[in-house]
Amino acid sequence: MLGAPKPNVLVVDDEPIVVEVVGRYLRRDGFAVLTAADGEQALAAALDPGTVPDVVVLDVMLPGVDGLEVCRRLRAANFKSPIILLTARSEEADRIAGLGIGADDYVVKPFSPGELVARVKAQLRRVRLDTEPPSDGVLRGGDVELDGVNRALKVRGQPVTLTAKEFDLLHHLMKHPGEVFSRDDLLDSVWDRSFVGGPATVTVHVRRLREKIERDPSRPSHLKVVWGTGYKFDPG
Repeated sequence: MLGAPKPNVLVVDDEPIVVEVVGRYLRRDGFAVLTAADGEQALAAALDPGTVPDVVVLDVMLPGVDGLEVCRRLRAANFKSPIILLTARSEEADRIAGLGIGADDYVVKPFSPGELVARVKAQLRRVRLDTEPPSDGVLRGGDVELDGVNRALKVRGQPVTLTAKEFDLLHHLMKHPGEVFSRDDLLDSVWDRSFVGGPATVTVHVRRLREKIERDPSRPSHLKVVWGTGYKFDPG
C-alpha cells in the first residue's frame, strides 16, 4: 500500500546556507521541500497548481519583491496554506505588520532549525492536513455559516476566503456563541504555545475577520469586544 504523500514545504530565502540547513531538517522529518531565492520565484512556485505548498517558510528581507509583498500577493490570490515569516526584526510592530497581511506565524533570526520544523508541524496540525477532518459540521450564526468539515465560510450566502488562522479563530468563537474569551485565552486555544507573537496578534486577526464577515466592520454585529475582558461571537 502506498503511503500518504509527503507534506510539501516551500522555503524562500536568499541566503543559500539558510535554505540548505532548513531544507535538510525538513527532509529529515519527512517533508518534501521546494526552494526559492527571491520573491518572484516564490510567487511562481506557490501559485503553480502543480507545486502548491502545504506551508510556506518565507524570509522577509528578499531582493526585489520582499517577503511582506509576497505574502500580500499570495493572500490576494486566495492562497490558503499557512505562511511562516522569517525575519531579523523582533519588534512587535514588525510582527503585527506581517500578521496583518495574512501570515500565520513569525520566527526571528537566528533561530533553531528544529524549532522551525516544530512550527511547520504545528501549522499543518492547524489546517488538519495530517489528521481526519473535524466532524462538528456546520456552525451558523445569523448570516454567517462556517463549515468545519470543508473549512469553508459563507456570509450572506456568498463564499468568503479565510486564511488557516482566521478560520481557526472564527471556528473557536462560533463553537462557543456568547462566551467571552480574553486575548490570552484565544492565543492558548487557537495559536500554538510556541508562538512568539503577543496578544496584539489576536486583535489583528479579529479586525481582519470583521472586514470579511461584518456589514459594517466599525459597528460589528457578530465579533464583539467586551471592554476590559475580551471577544465573543454574537449570533445576532
